[in-house]
Amino acid sequence: MMIKRLLLVAVLSFVVGQFAVLGVRTLQARGFIGNQEAARKADQVRDVMRLIHDHYVEPIPSGYDSLTESALDGMISSLDPHSEYLSRRKFETLREETSQKFGGIGVQVEMRERILTVVTPIPGTPGEKAGLLRGDKIIRVDDRSTERLSMSDCIALLRGKPRTRVDLTIFRPATEETFSVTIVRQVIEVENVRHPRMLDDRIGYIRILQFGERTPDEFLAALESLESQGMQALILDVRNNPGGLLDSAIGVAEPFFSRGEQIVYTQGRDPASRKDIVARSRAQARDLPIAVLINSGSASAAEIVAGALRDTHRAVLIGERTFGKGSVQTIMPLRNGEALRLTTAFYYTPGGAVIDGEGVPPHIELALSFDEERKLFIQNSRLGVMSEVDFVQDFGFEPIPDRQLLAAIDALEAMLFTLEGREREDHAAIRTPVH
Repeated sequence: MMIKRLLLVAVLSFVVGQFAVLGVRTLQARGFIGNQEAARKADQVRDVMRLIHDHYVEPIPSGYDSLTESALDGMISSLDPHSEYLSRRKFETLREETSQKFGGIGVQVEMRERILTVVTPIPGTPGEKAGLLRGDKIIRVDDRSTERLSMSDCIALLRGKPRTRVDLTIFRPATEETFSVTIVRQVIEVENVRHPRMLDDRIGYIRILQFGERTPDEFLAALESLESQGMQALILDVRNNPGGLLDSAIGVAEPFFSRGEQIVYTQGRDPASRKDIVARSRAQARDLPIAVLINSGSASAAEIVAGALRDTHRAVLIGERTFGKGSVQTIMPLRNGEALRLTTAFYYTPGGAVIDGEGVPPHIELALSFDEERKLFIQNSRLGVMSEVDFVQDFGFEPIPDRQLLAAIDALEAMLFTLEGREREDHAAIRTPVH
C-alpha cells in the first residue's frame, strides 16, 4: 500500500450519504467503521440510490457510477479544503503534481473558502507573464465556474496540451476588480532554488520557490557555494513559496540541526498518533545567523522550515504571518485505481504551535503594500535577465527597494556585530593575566 504525504461540494446533498456504497465498504474493511453501523448505512444509501436512479425527473448520466462519484466528492470535500475523493483520473493528476514537469499556466493554487485562489505564480511561466498575482480568485476557467469544483477538477481545467489557450475570469480582492485574461499553456518545468548570491562580503541570499524532490540538493549546493565565498550569515527567502513535499522541507532544514533534533511533529485525533520528525543527517549542524523572509504566500513546507528555525531560536523571521496550511493528507488507495486523500493529522512546530489555520508569525512584522508586492514580483523575476534600462522601458517603473530584504540585512548586521563583540571580549579575557 502506498501512503505518501503531500506538503492543498456536495452535488446532491441528500445523496452524500451514499459514500457507504463504495466508501463505507472500504472503510469498514479497514476497520474505521463498526460492521453493524456500516451495514445499516450501506442499506440506507442503496435504497436512496435506487430511488434516485429510477424516479429522478431526468436520466442520471452514467447511472450508478455518476451517483456514487458525486456522493463521494460531496461528502469528503465537506470535511475540509484538502480532503478529497480521487477518481482514477484525479489520482493520476495528483501523481503528476510532484513530478516537477507538466503542462499548464504555472500558478500554485489553493482552495480558500471554496474559492480557487492563487497562492503564487511561478516566475517565468505564462501565469506570471499574464500578470496574475497572489490572492487573485479564479472564478471561471473557460466557460466553467470553479465555485463548486474540487481542487483536482480545477487543476485539470487549468492544465492541458502545450500551446493551447485557456480563458480565465479573475477577481482581484486588492482592487475589487473582475477581469478576463487569456493564457497560452506551456510545459512547466518547476525551478526550486533561485538567485543564490552574496549581497555583500558577509551576507548570503537564497530564494526557494517551492519544495520539490530536487530542492534539498539544490539548496545544499547553493549553501556550500556561498560558504566558499565567505558567507557568515544567511537570508533565506520563502516569500510566495506555496510549499510542497515534507521530505523536502526536512532536507532544507537539516543543515542547521543536529542529528536527532526535532524539526516538526504531527498529531492526529488519537493522542498516540504523534510522530516526531527529526534531523537525520550526520553532518555537523551549521551555526550562523539566519533571517527568514516570509509573507502570507508562504505555505505548507515553507511554514515547516520557518517554524522550526523560529522555535529553536536559529533565525529571525521578517515579513508577514504565513498562509496557515499545515495539515497532513494521507493517500489511501481504493479499488480500480481510485484513492482517498484524507486529512489525518496537523503539523506542529517544535514549540507546539499548530500551523494549520494559524500560520507562523514573524519576529519583525513588516507588510508591503499591494503596489510594492506587484512591482517587486515583477522585478525579482525579470531584472536578472534584462538590463535596468530595458526593464524601465518595458514595465514603466524604476526598480524599488525591497524593504523586507533591507530589514533582514540590518538584522543580520546587528547579529554579526554582537557576535564580533563577544569574540573580542572572550579573546581579551583569555589574554588578561590572573593576579
